[in-house]
Amino acid sequence: MSGTAAATGSASCRFAHYFVVCGVDTETGLEPDDGAALIIFLLSNRDGPFPESSAAGESFEQSPIRRSFKSKVLVHYPESTDRNPFNKDAVNMLCMPRGLSFRTQADRLDPQFHSFTMSFDDGTRSYGFVHTFYEEVTSAPIITAMHTLCQMHHVEHHSASSASSPSSSSSSASSPSTCSMDSLVSSLDESDAESLAGLSACLGCAGSFDPARDTLYVSKALCLFTPLPFLQAARQFLSQLHQAVTSHTAPPLPLESYIHNILYEVPLPPPGRSLRFYGVQGPIVCQRPGPGELPLGEYPLGEAFSLLGVDNMVQLLTCALLETQVLLCSQDYQRLMTVAEGITTLLFPFQWQHIYLPIVSAPLHHLLDAPVPFLMGIQRREGAQRTSLHLPHEANLCFVDIDNHCVEAPEDLPVFPDQIELIQELSEVLLRFGLPPQGGAITNPATTSPRLSSLVLEDLMEDRRNGNLGGEELAVLERLQALARRCGGGKMSDGGKTLGHVFEEEEEELKAVKLNIQLREVFAGRFAAMFGRYEDFVIHSALDLDSWLTNREGTFSFDKGSFLAVQPATHLHFLSRFLETSMFSSFVDGKVISRWADREPMQQLFDSRLERERLYDTDEEDSRNCRYRKCTSLFESAQAIERRLLKADHTAIHPHLLDMRIGQGRHQQGYFPKLQADVLAQGQNTHKWSSRVTASRRTDPKRSTVNDHSGVDNEQRQKHTFTRKNLRQSKLLDSSPQAVTQTHREFVDGLLSECRLKTKRMLMERMGKESVELGQGEANITGLQENTLIHGLCDLLERTWGHGLQLKQGKSALWSHLLHYQAAQGKTETPAESPGSDGSEQRTFDDGAQVLKGSLIQDMRFIQTMSEGLSEVGQARAWIHLALEKKMLSQHLKELLTNQELLRHLYKPHAFLLCEEEREQFLFHLLSLNTVDHLCFTRVFTSISIPYRVVIIPMKKLSIAIATVNPWVCVSGELGDSGVRQISKNTQEIFFQVCVRSSALRATLQLCFSFQCKNLGRLSTLQLGQENSGLLAKCLIDCVMVYNEITGHTYKFPCGRWLGKGVGDGSLERVLIGQLVSPGGEEDAGRWTGTPPELASPSQSVRTVLGSLGSRSRMLSVEVQEDMREAANNLVKHFHKPEQERGNLTVLLCGEGGLVLSLEKFLLHGFKSNRLFQRNVFVWDFVEKAVVSMETADQMGDLHGSTLTMGPPCDSLCHYVNAINASPRNIGKEGKFQLFVCLGIRDRLLSQWLPLLAQFPLTARTYEEGALLRDRAAVHSLYRILHTLNEFTITLETALVKGVDL
Repeated sequence: MSGTAAATGSASCRFAHYFVVCGVDTETGLEPDDGAALIIFLLSNRDGPFPESSAAGESFEQSPIRRSFKSKVLVHYPESTDRNPFNKDAVNMLCMPRGLSFRTQADRLDPQFHSFTMSFDDGTRSYGFVHTFYEEVTSAPIITAMHTLCQMHHVEHHSASSASSPSSSSSSASSPSTCSMDSLVSSLDESDAESLAGLSACLGCAGSFDPARDTLYVSKALCLFTPLPFLQAARQFLSQLHQAVTSHTAPPLPLESYIHNILYEVPLPPPGRSLRFYGVQGPIVCQRPGPGELPLGEYPLGEAFSLLGVDNMVQLLTCALLETQVLLCSQDYQRLMTVAEGITTLLFPFQWQHIYLPIVSAPLHHLLDAPVPFLMGIQRREGAQRTSLHLPHEANLCFVDIDNHCVEAPEDLPVFPDQIELIQELSEVLLRFGLPPQGGAITNPATTSPRLSSLVLEDLMEDRRNGNLGGEELAVLERLQALARRCGGGKMSDGGKTLGHVFEEEEEELKAVKLNIQLREVFAGRFAAMFGRYEDFVIHSALDLDSWLTNREGTFSFDKGSFLAVQPATHLHFLSRFLETSMFSSFVDGKVISRWADREPMQQLFDSRLERERLYDTDEEDSRNCRYRKCTSLFESAQAIERRLLKADHTAIHPHLLDMRIGQGRHQQGYFPKLQADVLAQGQNTHKWSSRVTASRRTDPKRSTVNDHSGVDNEQRQKHTFTRKNLRQSKLLDSSPQAVTQTHREFVDGLLSECRLKTKRMLMERMGKESVELGQGEANITGLQENTLIHGLCDLLERTWGHGLQLKQGKSALWSHLLHYQAAQGKTETPAESPGSDGSEQRTFDDGAQVLKGSLIQDMRFIQTMSEGLSEVGQARAWIHLALEKKMLSQHLKELLTNQELLRHLYKPHAFLLCEEEREQFLFHLLSLNTVDHLCFTRVFTSISIPYRVVIIPMKKLSIAIATVNPWVCVSGELGDSGVRQISKNTQEIFFQVCVRSSALRATLQLCFSFQCKNLGRLSTLQLGQENSGLLAKCLIDCVMVYNEITGHTYKFPCGRWLGKGVGDGSLERVLIGQLVSPGGEEDAGRWTGTPPELASPSQSVRTVLGSLGSRSRMLSVEVQEDMREAANNLVKHFHKPEQERGNLTVLLCGEGGLVLSLEKFLLHGFKSNRLFQRNVFVWDFVEKAVVSMETADQMGDLHGSTLTMGPPCDSLCHYVNAINASPRNIGKEGKFQLFVCLGIRDRLLSQWLPLLAQFPLTARTYEEGALLRDRAAVHSLYRILHTLNEFTITLETALVKGVDL
């Protein structure tokens, strides 16, 4: 095998992949960095849009020596590797995010360190570690160019100050910031001696450069790429390289030897082992976790917690887990990386699935416009304020100001499960290491610890790590260490550190590593506690991997409803949203795929940890009531790492002389040498050290690629990886115009695909719930899950409206667009009402359809007048909830997008809303949501005031009788009741209808009135009564319609009975059960101006039964018993559902097919009715007679010969019936029987009463021989059915039991 092949073939096993040098290219000269200037402008404290004429990058307000110039990749070795091809432009951007920086001897020239990461399409990452230092400029053209720019800058400012002085001419030139380079040169050439004299005096100020007086320095970056985050080792290696350059003495070997060694001869440490290799000035130790340990994570979590504090870090982690957009901001690039990497390592066992760019370099500023979740970091200029940073997406943005120790979380962020206990445990860990939990501490980045050049001290320290020192030698070394700490020690060699400092740095590094692993173990323990039984809820429905991949979108891989049902109530808000994230879906998908392929390493590690915990955990505690348990493996994990760091398991090949020509590798102090490409471009196999490397790799049986998935199923796994990732991460780092356009094209396609999937999911889940309400299956969604899906829809709309946005007011992009549209409409149309008034009060009701539908502007005005104190984001979400409930969301958004002029004014050309075809498809997917009913606005905004409209509709033929009554109503819902509302007599309205058959015009008289009260939620019951004043105060009521004038929902309360004395059952009050019949929208059913179609009410059904009895056509006893069982079964299923998923209990008791109606049918079966005068017979008559006879017989002692004996059941029956009859309410006989059944089932007495009535002698005289009440088997079956309901706690609505004190 050739040398090149050997080098690239073993790249996956090497410690480092690339070594890169970035800096100024003396051949191309100085080029302004346009993107860096733009970022500087965006992050500075300035207002207004970016001035395009402002130097497309060159800000003339700054001195040239303070400007940014383009850097270049000067060299990189090797040329490329097979699995990680070198991306020159991306590496250059990330190594020097702000381009080249120039300094003079008057400035601070301290070296800087930062790191970055590059993500690849397969989900793997590569880490870059950059040591930036300043090197003296020796190129004459560069020095001349900088001198010329400084002269031009000072002339510019001199002329500007002259023009602004009172003695200057009024016809001065235009703004200097817009002058061209040529005009500045000509201005310099034409300057007179006085100007030059002033210029010479000015050149001595700060930020100037004079080659005769100053030394010019330029930044240069050394970068090392590694496949794993070996932060400390890479930092030490680069620092030692730089120290060798600045040292007076030449290093023992040419720098090429050390670079060649780390690129080609230092392998990755085996899992669970540590490795020592050698830098220029001493040994460096790195380690790698074992198979059962958490993945490698060397970024100092202690520093992140010290900067932000425990509370903020937990809040930030919550935002990351819920996949909000996270934007980090700091002056220090390494702080950005520390916080970002710290958060992603704490996500174990989950992995971030979206854009991950902890450092957004200047040319990548367009990614801040990404309408997808991201975790990105930007550098903040000194003095810049948060208010000056205007971002397109802030509705779901978590902004982290690291330097000011502040986290701005999105609204309605749920609390992390057991957050208080978690913060307490984390605080205890930090306090053990001497760090304050509250944060805000200014921590210095961990300094490098180059080893001493003293060979004696170096050997002693090596022997100490390896455990080779005897008792006497170790005691001497410990005494030296203690003495150094007390006295400070002396310098061991030129450029070295004191003995005390070396030991302190080593201990600080070890302490940071131990703190890292302990903090990570705490979070890993929390996730293990929350998802310890997740495997029980994974759904394996596919037979093979291909079929699963084919049907992925329509397949549910996790039973979310069942999982949430066994979780503590305080965890549900967070968990319901987390289960909808991509990282959890990917985690579950990995579990499903593991049936056919090897599990991913992180999932395999998590599963093995769960299995180990189950072996030692014998406590079968209910997961809904489990106690918080602290992590028990903190010290064990820390000791494992400490052992590896204190005693290296393996030692890499020492750097050695390469085959270099004489004169190569010559040392020149202060200048990084020009590396010899012929020895670094490839590995050399001609030396004995190479054979040792090869042999060491052959002895490692696990030398697979990092994060590589072994097995023949790797291709299938890669196929799945690409299907779940919308964006190719490598493309994001391409800043060319074509790549930027393609990236935003992918954003547009991703938004459309996400809309399709979200609407499909909402339809499938909601339809499943509606089928249950109709008795056609089992629901797989809870109210909490539905709210979570709607929250996701709101987030999607905000991100869609924020894509390509260039003009916004407030934090919500959607609400900003709505406000602009409202302002535009106000200029072109005269509003029907004043903007400050409540639209609901100003509306007229001449056109019912328009009132119920409501326009976009009307809905906006209602949201603006809500007394909820909502922010812009809250108002946008409220508007979405309202439009969705009204089934007008798609129509409203379509109307909003009709103003093309406004769209072009607000959005950039690449914005989603300007892509016509995709926009229409987006609206079509939203239109599909109109097929199901949502009560999201009604149930979320519970404290607002809602106007309701009530219409009492009499029977058509007797509608004139409605004028004789003086009715009142009381409407009740899930959230309360309206109180008694009296209807004045001047509210009658006459509606004319045309009869289809006779073409005759017929008038219908209805009572209509409106009232406003606190939101009642979904309406359930309505009390309808009258005062019985007048000679003919009676009316046959068909139904009562109630309209929510904000949401457009229509509720129908069927009646079909008389209201008045002397007719029917003589009731002056009815309790009606409502049903939602028209949720508004575009259908004609939303119109109330005509008599609604008649629906069978419970009482009408009973009247049908009585009619059939009169004609001797008996009801089938089987049907009656089946109805009874079905009614009881519905009640049982109701109480076995989670509380947040249960429907309306009143409907199950008193509605169509409810318990009251079924029991009434049972008692009417075989009932003897004397209908000589066609008078109706009611079940309550039989109950009353039975109680009277029971009490009379008990007083006279006539029960001795009967099987019936007085006792508690008889006493309670008589007591309840007498109390109902004594009630002041005139609810009639049907109402009394309904109350009788409801009270009996509530107090668990109904199952005792009915067998008692069956045994009473009156029953034989009242019922025929074949009646169900005289059938012992049927009565016993009824007893068992009702007895099963005694285990449930039934709470009745106030409307049902009002006036009865039992």
